Amino acid sequence: MDGFTDIRLGGWVARLPAGFVPYAILARFDRPIGSWLLFLPGLWTILLAARGVGQAVWLTILFGVGAVVMRGAGCVVNDLWDRKMDAQVERTRGRPLASGALRPIDALAFMAVLSFIGLLVLLQLNNTARLLGVFSLVLVALYPLAKRVTWWPQIVLGFTFGWGAPMGYAAAAGTLHWTALPMYLAAIAWILGYDTIYAHQDREDDALIGVKSTARLFGAKTRPFLVACYAATVLFLAIGMAAAHLSWLGIVFLVLPAALLGRQIVRLDIADPGLCLALFKSNREVGLAVALAVLAGRVF
Repeated sequence: MDGFTDIRLGGWVARLPAGFVPYAILARFDRPIGSWLLFLPGLWTILLAARGVGQAVWLTILFGVGAVVMRGAGCVVNDLWDRKMDAQVERTRGRPLASGALRPIDALAFMAVLSFIGLLVLLQLNNTARLLGVFSLVLVALYPLAKRVTWWPQIVLGFTFGWGAPMGYAAAAGTLHWTALPMYLAAIAWILGYDTIYAHQDREDDALIGVKSTARLFGAKTRPFLVACYAATVLFLAIGMAAAHLSWLGIVFLVLPAALLGRQIVRLDIADPGLCLALFKSNREVGLAVALAVLAGRVF
């Protein structure tokens, strides 16, 4: 794996038996940021709608486990679709399917195991949340196709990774309410922004092989695009929190995630893939800051 890559072979992954390492890399267990980003929109609405501390804790645990295994299953689907393209991109050519370390049949068997664990988690939820969970599989399957047909695959990822927002609300409240909609829209706008930053790592390779992205679409004009995305994120969060009758203090606390998002915009250098990756990863703190704001609005 010469050149820039986001694969990490150190840490706990290095202590796994050699035969397990390619599966851990395939599911991105070496890079937990994706699981965090899938989990956080669900956490926002769990905290928004939970009917007690016990329920909030239980659902947080379920959604945490579900985010890890379903993000892993989604990565398997993505890499099965993209294995030939991944072999042509510097950052991804070391992935197990692209490099030949695993066969497609190995990946399918592993995906079945992850999906079974995800099913066990889903069965712990109410019927509304279960239906939403099943529908999310359609989004997971469609996302790898988006980059082949549209300049906006990042918004498709937003629909997919943001799905935890309505699902978390349904799991906590037992039903869906329009209050969940602005939280979902906030998640979509947030994901559209941060995944555009992420896509700048591959912008030149993507141009060579014909992969489309908002990073390629906006190029040097990415910064004003991020301003629009992140402003929409904060606005929709404020609307969702106000609609849920949270206290004014929670809305004030949105200053913290807004400042963290602004820092990304200021620091962005689309020619530095390492910095783009670091800014992308900093969105874990953004999402946790949003959760803190929601919690403050519920408690105070």
